[in-house]
This record gives sequence, C-alpha cells and structure tokens, in this order.
Amino acid sequence: MNPYEQKRRWKYFLLAFAVVIASGSVFYTSYLVKKISQSERTRAQVWALSMKQLANTYDNDFLTYVLAVRDSLVVPAIVTDTKGGIKFVRGLDSTKTYIKMDAQEAKLAHKWYDPQYFKDELEYMKSQHEPFKITMLNEPYLVYYKDSALLTQLKIFPYIQLSVIAIFLLVAYTAFSSSRKSEQNQVWVGLAKETAHQLGTPISSLMAWIELIKEKFNAETDPLMAEMENDVKRLEIVADRFSKIGSKPQLEEHSVYAVVKEFVDYFKVRVSSRITFEMTGNRRLIAGLNIPLFDWVLENLLKNAVNAIEGPGTIRVQITGNKQKKLIFIDISDSGKGIPRSKFDTVFQPGYTTRKRGWGLGLSLTKRIIQNYHNGQIFVKESEVGKGTTFRIVLKTMKYDKEAKL
Repeated sequence: MNPYEQKRRWKYFLLAFAVVIASGSVFYTSYLVKKISQSERTRAQVWALSMKQLANTYDNDFLTYVLAVRDSLVVPAIVTDTKGGIKFVRGLDSTKTYIKMDAQEAKLAHKWYDPQYFKDELEYMKSQHEPFKITMLNEPYLVYYKDSALLTQLKIFPYIQLSVIAIFLLVAYTAFSSSRKSEQNQVWVGLAKETAHQLGTPISSLMAWIELIKEKFNAETDPLMAEMENDVKRLEIVADRFSKIGSKPQLEEHSVYAVVKEFVDYFKVRVSSRITFEMTGNRRLIAGLNIPLFDWVLENLLKNAVNAIEGPGTIRVQITGNKQKKLIFIDISDSGKGIPRSKFDTVFQPGYTTRKRGWGLGLSLTKRIIQNYHNGQIFVKESEVGKGTTFRIVLKTMKYDKEAKL
C-alpha cells in the first residue's frame, strides 16, 4: 500500500471516529432530554393535582400545604375548559401578557391581558404534549403545559456544540494542512533543484563522451549515436524540469502538431515493437506551450497507454480544433484494458494506481500541468473495459499557422 492510500484510509478512520463521538453525544443528550422531559411531566401532573385539590378542599391546614406545593412547582401551563376557553395560566412570560392601552381601558380587568399571546401559547402547548384531565368543582378541565426553557435549550445544545466543534476542527485542519503543504512544497522544491544540479555534471560528461566516441570511431552518421544523443537531450530536459519546479513556467507559441509528433517519434522507438503508433491532425494549430512540461504530460499519457496494453496494440494521437471556440483538442487513445466509468475522476487523484509498483502521481501531475500552467483541461473522454481508453487535452488556440501543411 502506498503512503497516499494509507493516508486516505487514516482520514476515513478519523472521520468515522468523529461520527461515532458526535452520535454518542447526540444520543446521550437525547437520553438526558427524555429523562428531564419525564420529570417535567411528573411535575406538571403534580401541579395539576394541586390545582384540583385547591378547588375541592375546604381544610385550611391542607389548603396551606396545597398552596405551598403548587407555588413550588414552576410549570408553564394553561388550564382550559372542554370547549377550549382559557381559565387559568401559570409560568408564562409576564412581559408579554399585557397589551398597551390607555388608563380608562385598563380599568377593565379582563382587558389587561393579550388574548392572542395566550392563543399562540396554547397552540404551542397542544403541539408538544397531551393534556391532563382534572375535575374542579364538578367541572371537567384540561391542563396543557410546555417544556421549560432549560429543557428547550438542552435539546438544541448538542447541535450547537457539534457545529462549533466542527467549525473549529475545519479551521484548524485547513490552517494546519496549508502550513504543512507549504512546508512540504518548500522541501520538494529544494530537493528538485538540488537533483537538477546533481544531474548537470554526469549529463555534461555524457555529452563529452559522445563527442569523443564520434571522433575516435568516425560514428557521425551512426543511427545508434543519434539515439544516444536523443537520450542525453532527454536527460537535459528532465533536469531542466526539476530546476524550474517552484517557478512559474513561461509559455511560448508552438505548433501543437509539431511538438506532439516530435515526442511521439522519440517515444515510440523506446517501447515494444508490438505497439503501433498512429498520428493524425491539423498542423496549423498554434498554442502557448512550455515544451519541457508539456512533454512530461505526453510522456505520462503515453506510458499509461503502453502499460494498459497487454500484448499487441495501437496508440492513436489525433489533434483537432474548434475555430469558433478557439480550442484545440488532443485525443490520445489506446486499445488497452480500459477504465470503469466510476473511476473517470479517481484516476487523476494522487496515489491512485492499478500497478503493483508506482506512486500513482503521473496523471495527478499531468492534470496540474495542464490546468495550472497551460490554462487547459484534461479528462477521460471515453473508455470501455476490455476495449480501450481515450484521454482528451483541451488547450486554447492562439492562432492558426496558415503556411503549415495540413
């Protein structure tokens, strides 16, 4: 298992652990809410019974005890008759029970209270709990009550708590990841530049040895020497890539067809002869390219195509354009094993690979080079398991070379 896949599994494990903690918090709070709700219902029942005893008793001593019990139980409640008429209220917000009126109207006691407030509270209580039935002075009444402010706050507390924790963890994770990524990028940039510097000496030596071999053995026209020179030039390009990591690449106008064909010609002689290369397309399309980086893209795509072909096969490269939209399309197709549709996006993620050996960074780097440095797009255009895959690169055309041959 490569470290990227292992890191992804750890993230899933931590996410699952966080979900378990959050679920446990919500479950335990729900348990407390249920217990407190039962306690409040018991208190409401006791208060209702105290109201019943208060109306039906004539014993002064017992009456004092009932009043003490009633007053000790603070329960937001409303007592109504069987027709829904409000007869008595308890524990409601006193600041909302009065309506504003002049002094003359205030003399009428029954107008001191805001009837709409009581109606709203009654409807809310009906939606929360079933009422208690009590009998006072041989008349049936209904007692409605609602949850206390403490219980209401406790119900929403776990969600507020989890939201605050989630926001804190998200901010902390983002800050930590950004800091760590910046530090890692600096390390990789330094390592890449040092690698380019170390490659410089042996590459220069190889170039000198090639020239010496040419002179000593009169091998100027030997095709093997030409291929050796191409490989050394390739090493120079690789070293140049590493030396420029961390800096913004410069784009220059190039014929897309010529750049792609030059690399395909270099690449195809270095793979199995059982794989056939075909290339067609419009030779007049010009785009802004950074040759070392764009060759890297082509190298990754062609290597993946070769690895996907088991035995004889064909790799096709087609270059087309859309003049109205000023776009260039580079399609690289193979007759390999194909990619499931569910993996069309996954193949570009760091660490994804179907090979036993490899880091799974090729297509991830390819996408970054195309999107970030060439302002283009790359995606799986089409694929079928067992038949092959087509990757499409989309670039913005700068102009058409009218003198180039089609």
